[in-house]
Amino acid sequence: MARGPRALLLALWALAALARPSSGSGEAGGGGWLRGGPAAAAVAEEERCTVERRADLTYAEFVQRYAFVKPVILQGLTDNSRFRALCSRERLLTSFGDNIVRLSTANTYSYRKVDLPFQEYVEQLLHPQDPASLGNDTLYFFGDNNFTEWASLFRHYSPPPFRLLGTTPAYSFGIAGAGSGVPFHWHGPGFSEVIYGRKVLYFPDRWWHATLNLDTSVFISTFLG
Repeated sequence: MARGPRALLLALWALAALARPSSGSGEAGGGGWLRGGPAAAAVAEEERCTVERRADLTYAEFVQRYAFVKPVILQGLTDNSRFRALCSRERLLTSFGDNIVRLSTANTYSYRKVDLPFQEYVEQLLHPQDPASLGNDTLYFFGDNNFTEWASLFRHYSPPPFRLLGTTPAYSFGIAGAGSGVPFHWHGPGFSEVIYGRKVLYFPDRWWHATLNLDTSVFISTFLG
């Protein structure tokens, strides 16, 4: 049991690391989310990742080898360059700055909820997390999306084309500071994509995993329920 969670945690670390731009932290490279400064890198990188990476994966292979068995990092499935541009810091603040968003604690059951304007969250609370802080001390924006208010953004997202029979996709969008994350947990199957990265991760049903954001991260998950 322990081996599976460890492998997937490393995979999510790798996804976060790959979201970093190759040079600079300006609007073009990191969408304006990487603000720089001595506290920008809250967590050291870990190079090892045991999850397979697959490009040009067919649906038949996906179902046979991964869908019900193990996670996989998917490459080159969709082009979300338009969605990525719309998720820059400037564009999101312009379009949704006055929207009320619901923040959740990062502990397993997300007990605490806080509602505040999106702009206030980005400008005042979105900062590197102290690695020694506990999950229930961390508030960040993930899930709890108002799909009516954010519809103009979500309609530009192209989810991975693979589906499981009898399931319906549901989006969970979020933005989190460096060093934040969620402790080990499990839920139904789905895909997790770092918007400023190049890979998409699929996780099977009830696969134990945890997440850790190495940098300020913009991400979206597609849950198959």
